[in-house]
Amino acid sequence: MSHVAKRLLLGLGVNPAVYEIDEADEICVLEELEMICDDGGKGNKKKVQFPALFIGGKLFGGLDRLMATHISGELVPILKEAGALWL
Repeated sequence: MSHVAKRLLLGLGVNPAVYEIDEADEICVLEELEMICDDGGKGNKKKVQFPALFIGGKLFGGLDRLMATHISGELVPILKEAGALWL
């Protein structure tokens, strides 16, 4: 489903960096991303799923969150604030 996220972002004028993960490495990469996104051990552990979308260097969420914020009209302002979109 990463192609859906990529196409949506490209359609909005964003040039996303895409990192392909081999299936064999998927579990290790997910565990590492969850440790990185652990919020400093404050107990706010975020569930990471692929495609994992980072906006402005922070975990934004998966495809569900991307689509929901796009439909609600919140995505473009978030991308502008992060400096990923210039309109």
